[in-house]
Amino acid sequence: GILPGYEGGWTSAKQWEREVTKADEKYGPIFAKYASMSIEDVAKDADALKMGSRLFANHCAICHGSDAKGSAGFPNLTDKDWRWGGDAATIKTTIQHGRTGVMPAWGEVIGEDGVKNVSAFVRGELAGLPLGEGASFDLEHGKQVFAQTCMACHGADGKGMAALGSPDLTSPGGWIYGQSLTQIQQTVRYGRTGVMPEQEAFLGADKVHLLAAYVYGLSRD
Repeated sequence: GILPGYEGGWTSAKQWEREVTKADEKYGPIFAKYASMSIEDVAKDADALKMGSRLFANHCAICHGSDAKGSAGFPNLTDKDWRWGGDAATIKTTIQHGRTGVMPAWGEVIGEDGVKNVSAFVRGELAGLPLGEGASFDLEHGKQVFAQTCMACHGADGKGMAALGSPDLTSPGGWIYGQSLTQIQQTVRYGRTGVMPEQEAFLGADKVHLLAAYVYGLSRD
């Protein structure tokens, strides 16, 4: 007929399925070989990293960037700031099952003075960043607010907790929503929600293993 795709002939979905099957037949044994190795060993294999790089470009770069350095709201995967942990097993778990990070909105709870003062405390005292000339904040009040509302997740020292995915507030390089006082205030006032989608159901276990090795190696170059 004029539209054979609607009569059991060609469809884009069937074409895609055939291409995936063909690729799996060709590359499946290679992925399986790497899946039998430790992530640390795969990360040292040049050929494996080339395949991992292609997987990353196809499935991860849209959020984390082609250089894996991230952008606003998406973490840099080439540094040492890991929200949930940067060991091989944890990276694989993150890719397999995804993560959901939630920073509650505190604006209505601590009030505007609380927002401004605790933000200044985080930027100036914990991160050691300048507050700007002429800036006037009650840092002692900010410290008190931090102890009452922030310490439970970020720790008494502000270094965060991997079990909760709460960031290290003493290392501003890992702040994915920005370092400026205004950006910190926005985070405290309105909260943030971040989602890393699970990938194993889509990619399969062997590809996830290879991808984990590639990502693991990025911060160890």
